[in-house]
Amino acid sequence: MSVSPGDGPVFGAVFGSDAMRAIIGERAFLQRMLDVEAALARAQARLGLIPAEAATAITAAARVEMLDIPALAAATRNTGFAVVGLVKQLAAAAGPEAGRWTHWGTTTQDITDSAFVLQMRDAFARIEADLDRLVAALARLARAHRDTVMAGRTHAQQALPITFGHKVALWLDPLLTMRERLAQARPRMLRLQFGGAAGTLASLGQDGLAVQRELAAELDLAVPAIPWHVARDGMAEAACWLAMLTGCLAKMATDIMLLMQSEVAEASEPAAPGRGGSSAMPQKRNPIACEYVIAQARAAQTLLPQVLGAMAHEHERGAGGQQVEQLALPQIFLYAHGALSQALLLGEGVVVDAARMRRNLDESRGLIVAEAVMMGLAPLLGRNPAHDLVHHACDVALEEKITLDEALARDPRVTAHLDAAGIARLTDPAGYLGAAPIFIDQVLARLG
Repeated sequence: MSVSPGDGPVFGAVFGSDAMRAIIGERAFLQRMLDVEAALARAQARLGLIPAEAATAITAAARVEMLDIPALAAATRNTGFAVVGLVKQLAAAAGPEAGRWTHWGTTTQDITDSAFVLQMRDAFARIEADLDRLVAALARLARAHRDTVMAGRTHAQQALPITFGHKVALWLDPLLTMRERLAQARPRMLRLQFGGAAGTLASLGQDGLAVQRELAAELDLAVPAIPWHVARDGMAEAACWLAMLTGCLAKMATDIMLLMQSEVAEASEPAAPGRGGSSAMPQKRNPIACEYVIAQARAAQTLLPQVLGAMAHEHERGAGGQQVEQLALPQIFLYAHGALSQALLLGEGVVVDAARMRRNLDESRGLIVAEAVMMGLAPLLGRNPAHDLVHHACDVALEEKITLDEALARDPRVTAHLDAAGIARLTDPAGYLGAAPIFIDQVLARLG
């Protein structure tokens, strides 16, 4: 009965991940709501507001297995909120004496928001662990190919020489920043929601703030300066971070996909029997992991405006915004982790063909280092004369299909200053890498 491919038994194998579905799915959400209800009872019992026996009974009953899901679905259809039916079932399971203390002094959104924050905490922990793996893999790759010379490309054309390690470092550096952003954002995102009906905790009188502190301690969440029922910046920041992460992953996947083109063939996804195969063309090895990184990144980013638009809540409790978040945020988490899982396959298994990189670099017959030659001749001839000379040599090389160094060797203005060895040094791509190796080292130094 699934509609989203991310939730189906077949397409769910490539969209999202089972690990994230277990953390962020509906069953986990129901359990997290029960966890918040149980934690609230324990916090209030410690403060002497409800009997300790009631808290024990409520905690024992707060298991998703005890829920009558069809009955809960019917109640939710009627009231619009699952908490109402969930609390009734929890109270019944806890028994008549304990059950009357269930959900004491709180409101539906306290339970749903705090429950989702608990889900986010688990989801971010899983994402961070896999992001750490990807960072480690890319760091190894950057070190291994620090000096592997290849063509740098701008506007899809060969531009100047770089190294593959430099390209990998450009994938790695934003991911290191994403880790920093997550560490900085966690205190803003992982906050308790507990404010009662209108965010004032009036139902608990003088005990409201004490209950808030105890509940936060039970759940190991930060205490906000004010309940945030209608201040949704924490949820929006979570969505933005996930969308940015997928953008970083999509950049890497796009590069690898282009490097896999038959005419380029400088790097490829890891091989496996049948992986990336075509139903019609047996020779094909399609960039399937790259495609699913890019697709899920776009899906997550497309959902982001929904979360941002849901920030406009009315007065002290909004209408509809929370439901929009409920639709969008779990999917963003799912697709973000799906993209990360596919990116891990790339980072840990990408196959690099250094020899092909060199052959492609040489395809221009030296024209890729035209700037290097111009800069080398400029101190001898002047900048503008050097530019015109090299431009003419490039035209000759293209027209006669010879190498740039051969064209330069014909020009007496060059041979007056440089012998064959000097021309060879100027036209060696490995000699015109600028600060690329230093940039790689600087990115790797961020690992600590």
